[in-house]
Amino acid sequence: MRIPIIAGNWKMNKTVSEARELVSEFIPLVKEMNKAEIVLCPPSSALLPVAALLEGTAIKLGAQNMHWESGGAYTGELAPAMVSEFANFVILGHSERRAYFGETDETVNKKVKAAQSEGIMPIICVGESLEENKADKTSEVVTRQIKEGLKDVNTNLVIAYEPIWAIGTGLAATADGANSTIKIIRSVLAELFGKEEAEKIRILYGGSVKGSNAVEYFSQSDIDGALVGGASLKADAFTEIVLAAQN
Repeated sequence: MRIPIIAGNWKMNKTVSEARELVSEFIPLVKEMNKAEIVLCPPSSALLPVAALLEGTAIKLGAQNMHWESGGAYTGELAPAMVSEFANFVILGHSERRAYFGETDETVNKKVKAAQSEGIMPIICVGESLEENKADKTSEVVTRQIKEGLKDVNTNLVIAYEPIWAIGTGLAATADGANSTIKIIRSVLAELFGKEEAEKIRILYGGSVKGSNAVEYFSQSDIDGALVGGASLKADAFTEIVLAAQN
């Protein structure tokens, strides 16, 4: 059985003091919830202080990005070993990284390999734009992103299907629609790794997930949790989503 993951991507939000306040409020709300894996992904400035607060809890820490090189002249970047000191997970290939910072399937692939080599679990984001969705290219886009992004890697990974048109817009894919695309993703994973291994890989949905729609997503056959944006910035709203995964 695939254990659900509820990961909160804070993006470029929360100062260190705000991060401490949020995590301190959140921890007691979920301390009895043990049927889903919870991952908090604060900005890099808050990784160390959040890691300190999470000590002794079951909540995992994730970074929002990292470089594939082990070190060197890459101003502003985090090396894999810098991430693994504190974090168990790292988000890679998010559509915002692809759109604003020129990330490609090739660079995502390099990062996935680096994360796995360092023992970090990558959460690899895939998804189509609104134009691609309207042109019925969803399957084509996610298939390319999976095949190119996962060349020569192992199955210690998580996939997050995030239709770009649903991120931060208030729009959300229907539960059936998201599940159908995730089934396509799982079939591509079966091509790469074999059916048995593909069935073990957890695939999340992301895009305007909130407490009011989470149950519907989590009741689907192939959706194994969520990568949550805005709702992860409020302790009570994020707890609602964790509770939905519990149930």
